[in-house]
Amino acid sequence: MLQKLRSKKGFTLIELLIVVAIIGILAAIAIPQFTAYRAKSYNSAAQSDLRNFKTAMEAAYTDTQSYPNI
Repeated sequence: MLQKLRSKKGFTLIELLIVVAIIGILAAIAIPQFTAYRAKSYNSAAQSDLRNFKTAMEAAYTDTQSYPNI
């Protein structure tokens, strides 16, 4: 009878809790990194938009010798 109980395959509760804890630790490390990357991408997009605006303003100045009123 003991051999029947021990021959069952599967995970124990302790093994599952350890895996969940490891996943939680990895998520706790990854989420702040993700938000930092997201903030950097927003800043890069804003800088790119400003460069494009500057280029458009300089092109308008070249054509009309004055900056357009916005």
